[in-house]
Amino acid sequence: MPRYNAFDKAHSIEHVTTVIEQSLALATHYNVDVNMVYAIAAYHDLGIVNGREHHHTDSGKILLADAKMRDFFSEEQLLTMRDAIEDHRASSDHEPRTIYGKIVAEADRDIDPQRVILRVIQFGLQYYPEKSKEEHFERLVAHLKEKYAEGGYLKLWIPYSDNARKIRELRAIMENRQQLRELFESLWQQEKKL
Repeated sequence: MPRYNAFDKAHSIEHVTTVIEQSLALATHYNVDVNMVYAIAAYHDLGIVNGREHHHTDSGKILLADAKMRDFFSEEQLLTMRDAIEDHRASSDHEPRTIYGKIVAEADRDIDPQRVILRVIQFGLQYYPEKSKEEHFERLVAHLKEKYAEGGYLKLWIPYSDNARKIRELRAIMENRQQLRELFESLWQQEKKL
């Protein structure tokens, strides 16, 4: 868990803690091993240490390379966990292979409209510090459309998760440019003060 302290704010210890909590809550609806669910959520973004492009596969490799995990899980369990970690990425081109993958993918979505917008701002400030505030806003609009709009690349896998309701809230904000701008301004100011 402390490894997350070295990552950008959008993938901080707060993010992984949220993913763990949401994964465990979703797991109560299924006959799954909660220890596996916890470990999958804890490891899901560790591959960011090598960059974002292949973080999902790198995270799975980090899990398998951790010899201590073999004290708690069988090889079959570890391979299932690796698959789930690899499948969590929102831009994945396939449905998660197991219920474990669906759980962590859904938990990782964390579609709280305010948190989604804040994470986009945080990511932008970290990786595009040269951009103006207006360029950051336009980047936010483009990202929201590409990922969260109807037909966007983000897929939800668990129908009774909070995400189904929250994505409708986010889409309503996206359609109201003034409301989106006001929320952006508020979160921008909050983030710049830190």
